[in-house]
Formats: sequence, structure tokens, C-alpha cells
Amino acid sequence: MSRQRLLPGLWQAVVMGRQTTGGVHVDRVRSRHTLRSGETREYVSHLLRRSFRKPDGGVGKQTLANLSALPLAAVDAIDAVLKGKTLVDGEAALEVTRSLPHGHVALVAAQATQLGFPQILGPACRERDLASALIISRVVRPRPKLSTLGWWDDVTLGPDLGVAGASRDEVYAAMDWLHARQDGIEAELAARHLRTGAVAMFDLSSSWVEGSHCELAARGYSRDGKKGKLQIEYGLLTDAVGRPVAIRVFEGNTADPTAFVAAVEIIRTKFGLTELTLVGDRGMITSARIDALKDLGGLSWITCLRAPAIKALAADDGPLQMSLFDDHDLAEITHPDYPGERLIACRNPALATLRAAKRESMLTATETLLATISTRAQAGKLAGADAIGVALGKVIDKYKMAKHLTYQITDTTLTYQRNQATIATQAALDGIYVIRTSVPATQLDAPATVTAYKNLAHLERDFRNIKADDLDLRPIHHYLPDRVRAHVLICMLAQYLTWHLRATLAPLTYTDQHPPLRDNPLAPATRSTHADRKASRHTDEDNVPIRSFRGLLDHLATLTRNTIAFGDRSFDKITTPTETQHRAFDLLGAPIQLTLT
Repeated sequence: MSRQRLLPGLWQAVVMGRQTTGGVHVDRVRSRHTLRSGETREYVSHLLRRSFRKPDGGVGKQTLANLSALPLAAVDAIDAVLKGKTLVDGEAALEVTRSLPHGHVALVAAQATQLGFPQILGPACRERDLASALIISRVVRPRPKLSTLGWWDDVTLGPDLGVAGASRDEVYAAMDWLHARQDGIEAELAARHLRTGAVAMFDLSSSWVEGSHCELAARGYSRDGKKGKLQIEYGLLTDAVGRPVAIRVFEGNTADPTAFVAAVEIIRTKFGLTELTLVGDRGMITSARIDALKDLGGLSWITCLRAPAIKALAADDGPLQMSLFDDHDLAEITHPDYPGERLIACRNPALATLRAAKRESMLTATETLLATISTRAQAGKLAGADAIGVALGKVIDKYKMAKHLTYQITDTTLTYQRNQATIATQAALDGIYVIRTSVPATQLDAPATVTAYKNLAHLERDFRNIKADDLDLRPIHHYLPDRVRAHVLICMLAQYLTWHLRATLAPLTYTDQHPPLRDNPLAPATRSTHADRKASRHTDEDNVPIRSFRGLLDHLATLTRNTIAFGDRSFDKITTPTETQHRAFDLLGAPIQLTLT
């Protein structure tokens, strides 16, 4: 029967059914038929029927129409209407009135809650909510404060923490509130991650400042290579694995040793730790600072000797001779200039190769500059020994290679050649460095001491994350000193969250979850087979896509919370999570909540 013939008949059947006293319903009749081949086929008929009571009391059924030719959805709709349900046009009745990115801020907020961040920051108040929002925003979307203010209205972070529509003055007040609580926050982190006798790391970095009215801004050695800009400096204190504990801001021309003294003061007075091993590079923990640490007592150190000191140890009668490395690339030596200290000499062949290649490239680059001057002099475009000398002085030490070159100047020529003696002397010490420590061997043997020093790489990674990769601390736009300190503190606390998030989400990113253990601390770092597989295939064992940490946060942002209006009612609903989004929250051990609080 065609649908054109069926529909009028169906209408008549429904009307007839309504005019009767029996109940009209849809019956689904199933029948099976076995073919000669033995195959069994099942047929389903959809019949519109009316039930009625017979005179003898039994129940009878009357078929009003065969609905089998209709689409199944139409049959279900007729069945629902006959059962008393009201059907509406879904497209016309439902309206998505707002859709807000939710997954990325929900995950970071869940991590913050697990780490007890609200309690670390301080008592519940408006300022704490704003400070929490600033820290979470710095992890998810590092932008200037005014841009962040507008963004809060466009994600669930704003309405859920009650910070949507906050004013600029409120945000600045929250920054002032957070800065006033810095000592207490850092003391809590230190209590968690630093213990008596443990290892801590400290290093200094800098970031340039926009504007000229910040009292902390000054000209100094720029670690960003940003010439001509005022800058601030800040020292970061971490535990042995690079977890941030405290940070301090200094004027832009502060020397490394001065910052180190400030770190020591924090450790002794703010954290109450009198027995701790501090790890820092050779520019941070100098001989003068070591003498000061000896006077204080209780604090040990691990650092590295400068090149002149290593050269002195390697003199003809010195304790640092190449024969020490015949069997091992590690050897302990002593010297009367370092009483009560251990000197651990290390030879890294890979580092030696790298330094030799770098020296050769810089020598070649310097010779290229000198060749240009020589050509100009021979062509008569640069005349006079004085003029040639001035031109030479501008370029000869551009790559710090003047010590390896000799030259002769006349009124019309410039000749130069490499000083093979100085090159050979420096090359003899390529790949050799000497670690200086006061930690006794019973506490840290030689390999463990080398490992502790090399762990400074964790702290350098923190600086990369804070400054560029994740949190975009630079440039500094604030000019009030305490606002600058608050901004840097926010970035440090955001890095604390990022450190834990990167560890938790490692299975979904390119992070090496289980790097191979090295018996020799001088051996080059290697990646595990599992990490190499992730890097080459861009998927894990279950073929789930692998992303960068930032890419994973961007993917989580596609998990949105939608406000749906239905007539005069509305409700919120989260989009169906992808497998990756599900796994991210599972790794964190947190459910995907409708709201952040």
C-alpha cells in the first residue's frame, strides 16, 4: 500500500478510534518464517488497533490501519501521541542561548582544588576568588590583565567564580591582597616540599619592562637578549625536582650573589630551615657567598668552579690531571684552596665535542668579519693604521674569540691568524667541569652530587615555562613595585599548577613518562622507547591522539557548557566529552563537573 493511499485511511482510522469507547494503540506484531535454505527471517508489522470489551466480558481488538509502510520514527510518534504525550518540533522548541568553553578551566580548577590552593591563598573572600581566577587564567590563557578581565565573561571561569564583570580596580586590589600574603603562601609551600637536610635549587633570571616609571626597572645583564630595555630580575627557589617554592623580585641591575643572599635570608628567617643544601650555578654561589654561608653554619652548597679556577687546578703540579679520567669520567680531588670541601672533577665527551664545534664556528664567524676589513684595507677604502684598528676593535671580540687570534696592522693592510697555543690550551679542558660542595660523601656520594647539580635543568625549565612556553611573564607592564611583585608571584603560583598538570597529563602529551635511569650521571640524557613511539606516531597505544601541553588545553576548551532554553524553562548541559577529554579528567581523578565550584 502506498503512503498516499495509507495516510487518508490512517486519518479515518484515528477518527474512528476516537469516536469509539475502546483504547486505540499501536501493536508491533512479530512473525518468523523459515526458508528452504534454513535461514530464518523475522518480520515486524506495525498495526493501529482499537481494544474493546466483548459482550461476554472478553477483550477484543480491531485493526484500524496497517502502519508498516510508514517510517519507524513516524510510527513511534503516533504511538507516543496515543499514549498521551505531547510532541513538539525539537528544532523550534529548543534553543541554545549561550555556549561557554569549560573543559580547560574546569581541569585546571580541579587540579588547584586537589592541591589545596584555595586554602594556601587565604580565607574565603572576594579577593581570593579574583586571585584564584588570575592564577588559573595565567595557566590557561596568559594575557595582560585587562584582556583577561574581558575573557572571564567568555568562559565558565567568570560566572562560576563570580568574577565576571569585575573591574580593573578590583583586580588590582586582589593583586595587592595576594602580595601581602606572599610570605605565608611560600611558607606553606616550603613546609610541603622542603625539609631539614633536603636539597633546594636557586637561580636568577630577568624580564624586560615596558615603560620607564617602574622603580625596580634598571639596566643590567639581560638574560632575554633584549638590548636597550630596562628590566627587573627575580630569583626562583625550588625543591630538588624543580617544584616552585618561593620567588623574589629585585632591581634590574642586581648581581647574582646579592640575590643569593636574599634567598638564604628567606630560607633561614621565613621558612625556619637551618639545615639545607643549596644548589646554584657558579655565578650565583661565589667564593664570597660560600664564606658567608660558612659563617652562618648549617647550610651546605653545591656549585661549580669557574674556568680560571679549573685551569689552575689543571696546572702542571695541580691535582686535576687527564690521567684521572683513564678509567672513569668522574674523580674526586682535593686542594688546599678549598679546605673542608669536596671537588668532583667530571669529563663529558659529548660536551667536549659540542664546545669544540662551537669554538670553531665562532672563530670562523670572527674571521669572516676580519676578512671584510682586510679586503677594504687592501682596496684602499680603509686607509691608515688608526682607522683599521678602530674597525678591528669593533668586531674582533664580538664572539669572544679575541684571545684566540693574533693580528698585525699597517697603514694599508690587516693580517691575522689563529693562536693555536691558546686554542690547544682551552681545548684540553673541553668537556671538563669541577663541582664544588660542602656536602659530606656519607650524605651524597660523587655521582649523586653530580646529579643534584645537573638537576638545575629542572629549574631552567621552570624559567622557560614562566617566561615563554606556558605563562608568558614578560614583558612587565606594571610600574608600581608591589604590583610587579604580585604579577611575578601569580606567574610562580601558575607554574606550580603547571608543574603538577604536566606530570599528571604526561600520558596524553609528548612528555617522557619514564625516562631511562642513568648509571653514569655524565651520560647524555636519553628518551624511553615509549616516548619515541609517541613522538613518531603522535598517538598512544590506544591510538588516542598525543598533543603538546598547550595543545591539550586548547582541545579541552572545546568541551563547552551550553545553556538550553525550552519554552519558558532553561537548563545547562555539557557537550559529550571526547575520549581525550575523558582521559584527562580520569588521570586527574576528578569528575567532569557542570560547574567549577
